[in-house]
Amino acid sequence: MHLEKRKVGKKVKYFLSHSYREGNKVHKFRKYLGQDLNTNLLEERKIIAEKLILEEIHKYNVINDPLQIELSTKEIYEMKKLETQIPLKISHLSEKDWEEFSKIFTYNTNAIEGSKLNQAEVKDLLGKDKWPDKSKEDIAEAFGVDEAISFIRTTKEHLSLNLIQEIHKIVFKNSKPFAGKFRNKGEEVVVVGGYGNIVHEGAPQARIAELLKQLVNWYQKNKHKYPGMVLAGVVHNQFENIHPFADGNGRVGRILLNNILIKHNLPPINIDFNNRGEYYTSLQEYEKRHDLKPTLKLYLKEYADLKKRLGDYKTTKM
Repeated sequence: MHLEKRKVGKKVKYFLSHSYREGNKVHKFRKYLGQDLNTNLLEERKIIAEKLILEEIHKYNVINDPLQIELSTKEIYEMKKLETQIPLKISHLSEKDWEEFSKIFTYNTNAIEGSKLNQAEVKDLLGKDKWPDKSKEDIAEAFGVDEAISFIRTTKEHLSLNLIQEIHKIVFKNSKPFAGKFRNKGEEVVVVGGYGNIVHEGAPQARIAELLKQLVNWYQKNKHKYPGMVLAGVVHNQFENIHPFADGNGRVGRILLNNILIKHNLPPINIDFNNRGEYYTSLQEYEKRHDLKPTLKLYLKEYADLKKRLGDYKTTKM
C-alpha cells in the first residue's frame, strides 16, 4: 500500500492506495484520508484505511475457485454411490409428474423468498388459471417459475451467462424492471438473517461477470469428471455466493440447480420451505468451509420427500 498526495490549489489531499491483481485484471483500491493532515493524524487515518482495504480484498478472495479443493478418485466414487440412493428416476416421470413437480417447486421456491401464495393457491393458479386475491407480483412470479421449469426441460444449454440471464428474465419479466440484468455499478447485496445479522455478502458488483465466467469454465472443465449431484451443488452454491442480481438470486439458483441435474439425467429437486433453515446452513457450510456434504445430504432428503409427494399425488388421482 502506498500514500498518494494530490495538490489541489493550495491544499494537499491524501489517499491510501493499493493494487490487487486477479488473473489479467488489476483492481485498484483507494481510500481518501483527508487534506492538510499533520503527521500524527495522517498515520492514524492510514491505519484505519489499511484495515478497510484489507476487508475489501478479503471479500474479493472469499468467492474464488468454485470447489476450492479437487475431489479425489475415492471421493468421486463415494459421490457416485450417493447418486444410486436417489429414489427417483427421471425416465420414470410422466408429464403429469412434471406438472405436479412444477407446482410443488413453484410454491416452495417462492415461499422461501417471501411469497404469500399458499400451496393450494399455487395449484389452482397453475392448474386451473384461478387467480387468488393476492399480490400481482407473487402471481406473476409463480407463472414465471413454472415457465422457467418448462424452459430448462427443453433447452440444451447447461450453463452460460446468457442462460442465467434468460432464466431471470423468464421468472421476473412481469414483476421486476431489471429482469434479466445483472447488478448495476454501485449495487451491492447483503443478505440479512431473521435476527438482523449478516449471513452473506454477494460478490462486489465489479467482479460479477468474471466470477460467473470462472464458474462456467469450471463446469465445462469438470462436467464429465464429477457426478451430476456434485456439479449441480457446486453450481448452485457458488451462484448464490456471487449473487449477481439485485433480487431473485435464490430462485434462479434453484432453477439452475435443476437444469444441471436434468442435463445429467437426474430427476429435478425441490427445496422445501420447511427445510429452509437446513438449506441456509448448507449454503453457509459451503461458503465458509467449502464443505459440500451438507448440501448433498439435503438433496437426498428432498428426493425422498419428493418421491412421497408424487406418490401421494398419484394415489389421490386414482
